[in-house]
Amino acid sequence: MPSRLWLAGFLVLLLVAPRLASEFHVTLLNYIGLYSLVALGLVLLTGVGGLTSFGQAAFVGLGAYTTAYLSTAGSLPGWAAAFGGSPWVGLLAGLLLTAAVALVLGLLTLRLSGHYLPLGTIAWGISLYFLFGNLDFLGGHTGMSGIPALSLFGVELKDGRNFYYMIWTAVLAAVWLTHNLLDSREGRAIRALKGGVVMAESMGVDTARSKVVIFLIAALFACISGWLYAHLQRFVNPTPFGLHIGIEYLFMAVVGGAAHVWGALLGAGVITVLKQWLQDWLPKLLGASGNFEMIVFGVMMIFVLQRARDGLWPILTRLIPQRRKQREVPQAEALPKKSVPQAGQVLLEARNVVKRFGGLVANNNMNLTVKAGEIMALIGPNGAGKSTMFNCVSGVDSATEGEVLFCGQVVTQLNSRQIARLGMSRTFQHVRLLPTMSVLENAAIGGHLRGSKGVLPAMLHLERGEEARLLAEAARQVERVGLKESMFEPAGSLALGQQRTLEIARALCADPSLLLLDEPAAGLRYLEKQALAELLRKLRGEGMGILLVEHDMDFVMGLADRVVVMEFGEKIAEGLPDEVQRDPAVLEAYLGGVD
Repeated sequence: MPSRLWLAGFLVLLLVAPRLASEFHVTLLNYIGLYSLVALGLVLLTGVGGLTSFGQAAFVGLGAYTTAYLSTAGSLPGWAAAFGGSPWVGLLAGLLLTAAVALVLGLLTLRLSGHYLPLGTIAWGISLYFLFGNLDFLGGHTGMSGIPALSLFGVELKDGRNFYYMIWTAVLAAVWLTHNLLDSREGRAIRALKGGVVMAESMGVDTARSKVVIFLIAALFACISGWLYAHLQRFVNPTPFGLHIGIEYLFMAVVGGAAHVWGALLGAGVITVLKQWLQDWLPKLLGASGNFEMIVFGVMMIFVLQRARDGLWPILTRLIPQRRKQREVPQAEALPKKSVPQAGQVLLEARNVVKRFGGLVANNNMNLTVKAGEIMALIGPNGAGKSTMFNCVSGVDSATEGEVLFCGQVVTQLNSRQIARLGMSRTFQHVRLLPTMSVLENAAIGGHLRGSKGVLPAMLHLERGEEARLLAEAARQVERVGLKESMFEPAGSLALGQQRTLEIARALCADPSLLLLDEPAAGLRYLEKQALAELLRKLRGEGMGILLVEHDMDFVMGLADRVVVMEFGEKIAEGLPDEVQRDPAVLEAYLGGVD
């Protein structure tokens, strides 16, 4: 977000531009605004959510064609003519139709991953483009004309200078809504998608829902752009809604800065102006006409991907001096907490758990229990099946046989999000944080299930009270694990040991009764391990159950109340730390036997 001074300057320039610029430049600014709306949706979808779409131009077409059809009343059948004729009816109908189409396409397409997702968006983008051109009532490839001008408060917006304010009001409103969304609990859930589905789901984020939400928002922004385009041009045909334009929209988002809201406006401006210049200069320079600008754009894209993968916006913000904001630790009333289980109550029970991956048996008849107010360590050589057991317990993977009970409830077939809601939270063997997000925001992801406000309140900033409580809770947990001094630093700037500690803070934000820690001491220095051990003892004293996987035997044996040892997917020993250390089977597994 730019500083208030620079933002105020930008808004003043936008306000006076139509009065100072020529007709040509006003038209150029109008198109930059239209493209910015689509690119803004792609920033949310691709840059923030990590979902690549080449088909956004088709949603622009849906908005344009819907209002074109409904606002040219003569083309309507008799029963529908009463509802047509008004561009505002066209806007409402376009948004509803686009939302319906995007929901169906999203539910189908967003199940895909890897390169299949962009291929899927290409497929439906091409399909909608040819649909527009082959329907006679939409004018075929010839298109539709006679679209009425917009009228606002009795003023007809026929002139490009007047229409300019309509376009840029819509753009600034979309920027405001998007920025509000990202600065919220729902926004953190969306940003968590880049950290991987496993991490996000384990923190209680419904990743499928979050993907559909940003897909819908991006489609609706594109629809509004199409509606504005239709009433600005007063004519539509399929050409501006083809796949090549969809690629151009994505290009704008990437060049501007795909992970930055204001990057959408910068990218749309740079590409639109550059395209206009190249179309004027290249034919004169080369002495021939053609789409030579596309060659330049291709080279430019390769250069940007190699030299400025984050786009131009971060480079611009580094060049502009900004005053460092004074950040304060959030203060708010505490969130409600779950009742603490009685000491000694069985929290977790695994009964004869078997996990097979094809012919490989990763866990075989595993049994273990964890009680409230105790630390139970799960140890074993590399490849013993400890992390697989963790995944079966936490719902990341389902056990092939056997059952897992949490607080007396069978959770074997529940997913990790459902289990997290019951009061189980975890860390990961390989750190899974959002490196560009602050330490505070990373921790706050763990409190996702402790909030309830949805997307619309977030976009309108009607959830500020809940957001303050979530951030205050995250701040308390960050301070609790000893990372207060780094609270507002990017998580990626922390040392590995600190990142593991941050994962514990994130897990604690969920207010769990059972904490699963996968190698939390890995990468920690001696004093950091002592501080971690002290924290875990304190949590144990508060009645929390802790299941710990760790390779540092000194750390484990000085901390755990009970130890379970695994080898080749099976339990070979269980007991007090001293007993386990003397067990011949354990010595055989770790040391190959002793005399």
